[in-house]
Amino acid sequence: VQLQASGGGLEQPGGSLRLSCAASGNIFSINVMGWYRQAPGKKRELVAIVTSSGRTNYAEPVKGRFTISRDNARNMAFLQMNSLKPEDTAVYYCKSELIRTAGGIVPDSWGQGTLVTVSS
Repeated sequence: VQLQASGGGLEQPGGSLRLSCAASGNIFSINVMGWYRQAPGKKRELVAIVTSSGRTNYAEPVKGRFTISRDNARNMAFLQMNSLKPEDTAVYYCKSELIRTAGGIVPDSWGQGTLVTVSS
């Protein structure tokens, strides 16, 4: 299973970015897809997750500003980030959990990360 994240970049405070994550590798289904981030000098932290049924959970700092969604048919997840703040600057990683593939169940898989920089 491979995850490819994209959509990061430089944005001004108050702006918006949309991240995408595409999973590939003979996948039948993915239970949970999520986004995590790691700022310089800090530990990786949860941003948001979405289950295959559409249930979502957000970290407190991004509630009301970020929206996670997914396309089950294409094995993709998205993170719409609005009202960006400098403290959102981090490398954002996508993660998939309990992936059912032709070769069995893969517990989890991480993408390579995409850098989001919020600065004026």
